[in-house]
Amino acid sequence: MDDDVPSSRKGSLRKILEPLSGAGKAIGVLTSGGDAQGMNAAVRAVVRMGIYVGAKVYFIYEGYQGMVDGGKNIVEANWESVSNILQVGGTIIGSARCKAFRTREGRLKAAYNLTQVGITNLCVIGGDGSLTGANIFRKEWMELLEELVRNGQIEEKAMQKYAHLNVVGMVGSIDNDFCGTDMTIGTDSALHRIIEVIDAIMTTAQSHQRTFVLEVMGRHCGYLALVSALACGADWVFLPESPPQEGWEQLLCEKLSENRARKKRLNIIIVAEGAIDTKNNAITSEKVKELVVKQLGYDTRVTILGHVQRGGTPSAFDRILASRMGVEAVIALLEATPEVPACVVSLSGNHAVRLPLVECVQMTQDVQKAMNEGRFKDAVQLRGRSFQNNLNTYKRLAMKLPDDEIQKSNCNVAVINVGAPAAGMNAAVRAAVRVGIADGHRMLAVYDGFDGLAKGQIKEIGWSDVGGWTGQGGSILGTKRVLPGKFLDKIAEQMRSHSIHALLIIGGFEAYLGLLELSAAREKHEEFCVPMVMVPATVSNNVPGSDFSIGADTALNTVTDTCDRIKQSASGTKRRVFIIETMGGYCGYLANMGGLAAGADAAYIFEEPFDIRDLQTNVEHLTEKMKTSIQRGLVLRNENCCVNYTTDFIYQLYSEEGKGVFDCRKNVLGHMQQGGTPSPFDRNFGTKISARAMEWLTLLVSCSPTPRKKFYSNDSVCVLGISKRNVLFQPVADLKEETDFEHRIPKEQWWLKLRPLMKILAKYQATYDVSDAGQLEHVQRIETTAI
Repeated sequence: MDDDVPSSRKGSLRKILEPLSGAGKAIGVLTSGGDAQGMNAAVRAVVRMGIYVGAKVYFIYEGYQGMVDGGKNIVEANWESVSNILQVGGTIIGSARCKAFRTREGRLKAAYNLTQVGITNLCVIGGDGSLTGANIFRKEWMELLEELVRNGQIEEKAMQKYAHLNVVGMVGSIDNDFCGTDMTIGTDSALHRIIEVIDAIMTTAQSHQRTFVLEVMGRHCGYLALVSALACGADWVFLPESPPQEGWEQLLCEKLSENRARKKRLNIIIVAEGAIDTKNNAITSEKVKELVVKQLGYDTRVTILGHVQRGGTPSAFDRILASRMGVEAVIALLEATPEVPACVVSLSGNHAVRLPLVECVQMTQDVQKAMNEGRFKDAVQLRGRSFQNNLNTYKRLAMKLPDDEIQKSNCNVAVINVGAPAAGMNAAVRAAVRVGIADGHRMLAVYDGFDGLAKGQIKEIGWSDVGGWTGQGGSILGTKRVLPGKFLDKIAEQMRSHSIHALLIIGGFEAYLGLLELSAAREKHEEFCVPMVMVPATVSNNVPGSDFSIGADTALNTVTDTCDRIKQSASGTKRRVFIIETMGGYCGYLANMGGLAAGADAAYIFEEPFDIRDLQTNVEHLTEKMKTSIQRGLVLRNENCCVNYTTDFIYQLYSEEGKGVFDCRKNVLGHMQQGGTPSPFDRNFGTKISARAMEWLTLLVSCSPTPRKKFYSNDSVCVLGISKRNVLFQPVADLKEETDFEHRIPKEQWWLKLRPLMKILAKYQATYDVSDAGQLEHVQRIETTAI
């Protein structure tokens, strides 16, 4: 495990860290503005990466106020300073609003304080206001130093030595209100808090036939409200960027009345705190409640979530995002020159990228300007394609058109779940059914996978039948690992008898294999000559053609939460090492990413071979660690990483070699990783990717004058997935070359590039490829093909 990378992968590393020495440099890290879960993970990454490259790293406590006050507010950090903070919400170095820094006098004091410890590299974690302040500070830096020389506060040689200030920003904001990045640090965790509350409320609301109005944060940005509405299937959502049309009061009451008429026992209305109407008048949660009570007489309650959304432990997504951004921020500081403008580290697809800070701030401010001027379409557009698609998808799934307004396609589309259950499958089925009905199709549900398809367990499914499915774990349709190969004749017969004109498969590697078998059988069975698309859904995240699978995020959070609890149990018992076994088959995604999110010391995976020398190195590493104040260890092992080095073997080896220094415990997580309610990410990913799959099927069948047209080409049998920054439909036949069928994994997996990150943050020597980021990109160029 101490090797840089496997020999088979060393040739792919082009640009490595060794030339980027931080020797002689000092980095200051501060958090500013509202706190957000994941800030501590970012601070940890900056500190450890900075120390790793040889720089000195300083905490600047209490944000800009601490920079202005100086003294004990600026303290050098060491490796152990950031131990055991990954799972802590908020920010351990504090955050404060600072009026003084807005003045030149305040910035002059800040500049003096930084020069006293030699800080010329600044990493700012905060919102657009915090980053704007940092950029102003950077531009004025030389003038401030000249003034300090004139005042006799510093010598001229100090001015020359510290002549340039480098600034890199990371956006920490639960509102996801910063343009240029797909997600900001803290947003995913805030969604977790919101969905936890909504799920709890839904149970009590159904008991009493109640209507609940929930107010979530978002004074200027409706992202939290919109995505939580998608995740729970809310009946109505109010956003600042997209006010409801005139007469919305009547439309809302009609919608709620229709729900009650269909025997729906609960109504959920979500209001962003900054929600407005088309005339910029506030729409408050109390106003909505009064309307429902007055017009309909329904028992209606208001819940204002408030700062609950900022609290709690950060999600796995936020920890990994913040860790990646923190490492990238240090690299950006090391590469910075006076000619390169201040940048902000952002997320595009699954890539960390650098964008000009000024451009991002300007575009963010343009959104608010558009709303103030009543240009709401422009505001939605400026939020980016992802926000637009979220809004359009929500509208399609929440509002059913009257039957006489839907143009019938005379097309029957079947939806089937295949493989092991994965959280988010039900959200995907719901989206497929509702989009299909909106497109005029007759939707058929297939129960119990290919086995059920062969037996004719097929039933028409309607709009209301999938109500409330988004928050349900497992698979309501039922799912099996059975492949279609031995049932091809029976499946063909059922597809013929039920006139199935298109097939949507939601599942894991078995679904992928099944799609290949159906495609290969087209020559023998004309019934399979219909458009077929697969949506990846598996906790293992091992489907070729997609960087992410539905269910993997929920499983990753389960792994991370369990590791947190195990680490906590070790706080009372010192000198203990835990060996944790994760699922995933031969795919090491859960072990590797869980290790990164939980701060593990090592993660053994199949994709990176290891031997007894690596195990011994890890034991020695943990032995040294026990001499520090961090007297605990965490090691993850993917279930099929090695046939001989089993979990029991590693446990026994560690126990023997660690005698007298530390003791060991082991834990096999097992099927708990497949259970539980889906995370907000999986609910929304499942919803949006399934909706996109249905739109693709509709496009294909609508090109034909009759749904009975036969499709023979490879590009009518596809896997839909996210690849780098794009959403792609890839013919399943083309993916065969990219697949390791023996081990049921793709030959290339994007997350392996993050593997050195975990090693570096755990204090191992590693080679980290930084070639994917590096250069600044303009905001408009990094727009992803968002779902």
